[in-house]
Amino acid sequence: MAEASRTSEARRDAVFGRWVVFSPARSRRPTDLKSHNPTTNPSHAAPGADAPKPSCPFCAGRESECAPQIFRVPPDDSLPWRIRVIENLYPALRRDVEPPPALSGDGDGEGEGEGEHAPGECAVRGFGFHDVVIETPRHDVRLWDLDAQGVRDVLLAYAERVRQLAEHPALKYVQVFKNHGASAGASMAHSHSQMLGTPFVPPSVTTRLNYMKEVFDKSGKCSLCEIRSKDILISETPNFSAIVPFAASYPFEIWIIPRQHVSYFHDIDQDKALELGSLLKTMLQKLSKQLNDPPFNFMIHSAPFGLSSSCLPYAHWFLQILPQLSVIGGFELGSGCYINPVFPEDAAKILRELDCSQ
Repeated sequence: MAEASRTSEARRDAVFGRWVVFSPARSRRPTDLKSHNPTTNPSHAAPGADAPKPSCPFCAGRESECAPQIFRVPPDDSLPWRIRVIENLYPALRRDVEPPPALSGDGDGEGEGEGEHAPGECAVRGFGFHDVVIETPRHDVRLWDLDAQGVRDVLLAYAERVRQLAEHPALKYVQVFKNHGASAGASMAHSHSQMLGTPFVPPSVTTRLNYMKEVFDKSGKCSLCEIRSKDILISETPNFSAIVPFAASYPFEIWIIPRQHVSYFHDIDQDKALELGSLLKTMLQKLSKQLNDPPFNFMIHSAPFGLSSSCLPYAHWFLQILPQLSVIGGFELGSGCYINPVFPEDAAKILRELDCSQ
């Protein structure tokens, strides 16, 4: 990017339709941006290093302290487990309550329960599924410490559980996500991820699909299929591209996008899951090395269940990684418009050139 364009710039992305203000004057050099609250702790020392034995119910041998298991990998109980999918002991939504009456695709529906509701308000029972994926039996191993096959198996566990939940007639959407670090929302240091199945389509999903439809209606093309700029590319494989999005809301935000048009994450097969696992591992290693092991969130943005076939040409799943390097302030909360001190082209170049082979 030319020096003349280093002044502030506002960009709107073609997926969420969000405006982002890029203000490089708000930071020093992009390479100086580091996490001041790294998630590294004694129990996350290098794998195999001596560390105090933690008091953690997610560790091997503590299974009886967890909520019920849904399935494990491998399924044979006579073998040590590598991945466990369990119910969340403190679920945000509960599977043991009666599902609410059918809601429309955007979450609108008849309110129920005691009391009056203002126009547009709706209250339904807190039905849903909240599960945890324990990614490793070892407390000192992070997701990106696993080999590519290990990350693949975690991704395949996500997909298997989403396919199971898709069979429930009351569920409309499953959000797969990972919180790494206390300031990113992780209440347990042991490497794990979660998924929440909801009887409504969450508003961010509706907004994303509506804006991608708007772009498709104007251009006849899928927003994500048309991302081709080499300036924002970090790495690519035969089936996936890792980019810093054109209008990244967060510094060093990364999207991993299937290069072929696919609407549902849970349709992924073994080979593509291995390819994605290797790429995801590399991206997390790059963020950890460049940003001092920052807290982060990642989310898989897929299509709602039962989406009309007319919507599939613009519904394209992707994985979003958000390093948490700063506190969200009043402007962002009030406007929904983020301020990012690092231009995506600069972040992509730094991450592209960062060697994590050792």
